Amino acid sequence: MRHSLAALVAFCSLLGHAQQPKNDRERNDKFRQMYDVMATPNMYRTASGAPGPEYYQQQADYKIDIELDDKNTKLYGTEVITYHNNAKEQLDYLWLQLDQNRRARNSQSPLIQDQKANESVGVNEFSRTYLQEKFDGGFNIDYIKDANGKPMPYTINQTMMRVELAKPLQHGEKISFSIKWWYNINNYLVESGRSGYEHFEKDGNNVYILAQFYPRMAVYNDVEGWQNMQFWGSGEFALPFGNFEVNITVPADHVMEATGTLQNRAEVFTGAQLKRYAQAEKSFDKPVVVVTQQEAEAAEKHFSTQKKTWKFKAENVRDFGIATSRKFILDAMAVQLDGKTAMAVSVYPKEGNPLWGEYSTRIVAHTLKVYSKHTFDYPYPKAVSVHAQDQGMEYPMICWNWGRPEPDGSYTDRVKHGMMGVIIHEVGHNFFPMIVNSDERQWTWMDEGLNTFLEYLTEIAWDPNFPTRRGPAKHIVPYMSGDPSTLEPIMTNSESIRQFGNNAYGKPATALNILRETVMGRDLFDYAFKTYANRWKFKHPTPEDFFRTMEDASAVDLDWFWRGWFYTTDFNDIGIKQVKRFFVSDQAPQGFQQPENPRRRNSKPAPNVYLVKEDSAHFKPGMDAPFEVKNVKTLDAFLDAKFTAQERAKLQSPKYFYEVTFNKPGGLVMPILVELTFEDGSKENHVFPAQIWKFNDVEVSRIFATQKVLSKITLDPKQETADIDLSNNQWPKVETKSKFE
Repeated sequence: MRHSLAALVAFCSLLGHAQQPKNDRERNDKFRQMYDVMATPNMYRTASGAPGPEYYQQQADYKIDIELDDKNTKLYGTEVITYHNNAKEQLDYLWLQLDQNRRARNSQSPLIQDQKANESVGVNEFSRTYLQEKFDGGFNIDYIKDANGKPMPYTINQTMMRVELAKPLQHGEKISFSIKWWYNINNYLVESGRSGYEHFEKDGNNVYILAQFYPRMAVYNDVEGWQNMQFWGSGEFALPFGNFEVNITVPADHVMEATGTLQNRAEVFTGAQLKRYAQAEKSFDKPVVVVTQQEAEAAEKHFSTQKKTWKFKAENVRDFGIATSRKFILDAMAVQLDGKTAMAVSVYPKEGNPLWGEYSTRIVAHTLKVYSKHTFDYPYPKAVSVHAQDQGMEYPMICWNWGRPEPDGSYTDRVKHGMMGVIIHEVGHNFFPMIVNSDERQWTWMDEGLNTFLEYLTEIAWDPNFPTRRGPAKHIVPYMSGDPSTLEPIMTNSESIRQFGNNAYGKPATALNILRETVMGRDLFDYAFKTYANRWKFKHPTPEDFFRTMEDASAVDLDWFWRGWFYTTDFNDIGIKQVKRFFVSDQAPQGFQQPENPRRRNSKPAPNVYLVKEDSAHFKPGMDAPFEVKNVKTLDAFLDAKFTAQERAKLQSPKYFYEVTFNKPGGLVMPILVELTFEDGSKENHVFPAQIWKFNDVEVSRIFATQKVLSKITLDPKQETADIDLSNNQWPKVETKSKFE
């Protein structure tokens, strides 16, 4: 009984409070509309997928002062948050995210990990696991005070903090309060994490990538209320938009980049660096090195005891990230978009060269152009790529990316393309979810999947032969054909996904690529996708908003596609079951009875042309021997006898008729892509929409009338549909080396 209940709970957790099909017909109809699984449209979110007239979102503005203790790797900060309640209802309390608490000594995150005894383990790993005292991470909150300096009561529940209000915050009101905190910065190569520092033993310096470094407001909206789901490590961050003023005090010899526009460049750059940056603002074809490797190498030898404060402002962003080190080289170039200019910037230690100086900023610029083409012009003033070993993480206007050459400066194509791919991906996250601000804590695929799809388009726009890992349908076949017990639907909460990369990145990217190339076509898809991006930029979309907009803007019914690809773990497998050849005769086959047509009961019967199945004993692929049947007339003879010369000139003259039966061992309904190959080597392609399976989910047949003899029939010849078994995709059947080819 316990197992049955657990299964029911698991199923309901995937579908929400969905109304289940009422009968076998409804249960088996894969083309039924998705009223049973999608949220009901309302005045906040319309049936078209657009924001409704009552749509609202909250705003959180921050004024932050932080100081980095480089010697002791600690961060100290104070902030003033101004929170605007735009919801119609009152709020009795506020929820904030304390994501650093995942690394606190009392964190429950390590307790949910499955552990098994490893009989052979490295000494350092054994020491970290069993001998060393755990890293003392997590926020230390010194106080929370209201605008009058009066302490405000608060409760910390793991990675979430509830702040009590003296009185409810009404619609249209705002409240300001201050927080003081500090924490120990983690070495992310030792303690893991999306931010922290990397220590360079050779010169004793650190490279800091700082994120989730301040208590952040949680999202409150019409879908979740407060999105206060705990941060267990996989589901990333749901955040409201706001304006930031951030002052960051670091050692005077540091070079920094961060979210927003630098307000005091003349105070933190040298005169020579200011001139170089001015050149970069006018350089559209190649990067200009603003902080040189020579300057960085000189700085990393001396540990300044002086301090310097960098001041940044950012408008309408959902988060803030910082990268700082005395090791940083900085280069930049301008990017021309329609009607505006943005800056592409990279910061990296000398360990990143020559790879980073050659490619990073150019890739940033390329990414902004391609993503803007498919969505909207990049609205922020810059995009920064930061070199950080073993990292790949995004924040507004700034991201950390891996890809390091060998100590002698050499690198393989694999490292080069890997670095390019991760830069494209992380810079692309500026669009999804930093601007099209989906709920990452709930739905990873809404940012990772959409972004991976655009990453693929950007990679092949850079180089048509780019060794892309995700996007083309054939790359997802091994995953979709795997053990069903190890798979979850795409529509699974972020914290419950086992094969994270395949489920949240690869499969949705493949699905979108199939929609664009095979189901909808590029014109319809691109228009609908751009409509979604523009409808929901600087807003909080849900999966339903995406699904509905793609249909609304294209007039393509895609419920069957969303249901199969996103709500199930079904796979695609379509095969050729049988091929029959027919010839034309003026005599009915033996035993044939003309079906009665009530509409033509009193009308004069029209002369019939009969298709007679060829004896399978005589029919072999490619055979063109005369038919051994009496009273046969060629089709030309029929046509010449029944039509005038003028009518006859307009008609085709097929000589061969092939009835092909397709079966569908797989659960997904997909279009049938057929390539006919003739004896002379010529080819002919046919596409049958997925709706061909509407009335028979097992097998369907089509007749091909040809002038030439068929030698081969191939399904999905370009492997566009993620068909997991190619052994049944060809007639005559041939043995394939691998079903994944």
